[in-house]
Amino acid sequence: MPSRMRLTTLFRSLLLAGAVSLTVASPSVAQQTIKLGLVAAMSGQSAKAGEAIVRGLSLAVDEINAKGGVLGKKIELLVRDDESNPAKGVVAARELVQREKVAALFGGLDTPVSLAIVPFVNGAKVPFMGTWAAGTPITKNGAAENYAFRVSAVDEIVDIALVDYAVKKYGAKKPGMILINNPWGESNEKGLKAALEAKKMPYAGIEKFETNDVDVVPQLTRLKQAGADALFMVANVAPSAQVVKSLDRMNWNVPIISHWGPAGGRFSELAGPSGAKVHFIQTYSFYGKLSPKGEAVLAALKKKYPEIKSLADVTPAVGIANAYDAMHLTVAAIAKAGSTEGPKVRQGFYGIDKHEGLIKTYMKPFTPAKHDALGPDDYIFTYFKEGQILPLTN
Repeated sequence: MPSRMRLTTLFRSLLLAGAVSLTVASPSVAQQTIKLGLVAAMSGQSAKAGEAIVRGLSLAVDEINAKGGVLGKKIELLVRDDESNPAKGVVAARELVQREKVAALFGGLDTPVSLAIVPFVNGAKVPFMGTWAAGTPITKNGAAENYAFRVSAVDEIVDIALVDYAVKKYGAKKPGMILINNPWGESNEKGLKAALEAKKMPYAGIEKFETNDVDVVPQLTRLKQAGADALFMVANVAPSAQVVKSLDRMNWNVPIISHWGPAGGRFSELAGPSGAKVHFIQTYSFYGKLSPKGEAVLAALKKKYPEIKSLADVTPAVGIANAYDAMHLTVAAIAKAGSTEGPKVRQGFYGIDKHEGLIKTYMKPFTPAKHDALGPDDYIFTYFKEGQILPLTN
């Protein structure tokens, strides 16, 4: 856990970059702006994910405000650190909704945090837009009036892609699962089982581990003894790195096909050289030939954040891209609604017919039955090379 001084320094740097509002706006300012809130991990092992989301949201806010804002008002972004803690995430969400009166909330990296926030926003009738957390139940939450939307991956779809990739790339016949022991792991256990069953494939076993585990050799040994010829891994940065280091200690060179958890922070540094063996899913990359929109966003990033010297400094791109499109779609919903009232904005999402985004051109991205804007055709596989997240070409 970073010191208070380091956390303060992080927020100060974000504030200087124009990304974060940490103070309560005066009544006059409040009348002139539409407040939108972000609850995400801004500290700890996943701080790079929070930073990427802030950057994506902020770039979109700059563009929107440069064109006059929405409903005649400028957008103001308020950021709160959830420290990857569900209880702290709910407290932050309540403060933003009840005290700051935000018109919508954006979510961060952690599925357990988003799952804790969703019942609150559904009850408060405030739209919640996921920008990273992929847990299927976030948007498929069973609420009669569902206020949770998402521009990100979805576990049950990702799991199909992971299985397809394991078969195509490695010829896997009996993969095993090594999953973090939390609601995100549970979401993917369900999805992976369904994806394997659809292919009539057996699995070697399912092993769970904790975020703070520093040795998962016992779990991996059981999978090896059961004949696993590939591993599906679901965990965020630090625990994923422990899986890689445990495999190194075992001298077991088994293919690892991962959800996108490693992209959220210092995985390459924590996992060591073997981290490059992990192939993981993403929704966007700034590498290769970019669309005109991609070129424009990359140029704006470099201008707004001078510390970005190369594409290696844009990692993780998925947080930037998802958040950028999520902000534009949310503001489009507000414009369609002609209001910042939650129920009207919710209907506004359904009214979006087409939007030229960074990840893709969105055609009718949301309906009452579909609250996820991205689908299976929007995923790519990547790997780490010298700290950079690069797309795989095959």
